[in-house]
Amino acid sequence: MQQFYKLPLVLDPQPEGGWTITCPILPGLVTEADTVEEISVNVADAVDALIEAYEELNQPLPDVLQPLRQSMPFLAETVFHREAA
Repeated sequence: MQQFYKLPLVLDPQPEGGWTITCPILPGLVTEADTVEEISVNVADAVDALIEAYEELNQPLPDVLQPLRQSMPFLAETVFHREAA
């Protein structure tokens, strides 16, 4: 079953290209992406790793890592790019 999470992300551009990605309300979430397409994949991997770490330590998940109920509407922001004409 798919689970959805809503997290604010900070994309910090890196001099060599790409971004370092963090979450201001979830300090353990840190990842990188070289392209816009990689952002959601790499963030999902980082969230999976955090959840696994909490489970291995027998720690309760922070409230922000509780999945959204799919039966309820939610607001989501996205990042996309478009080639200039």
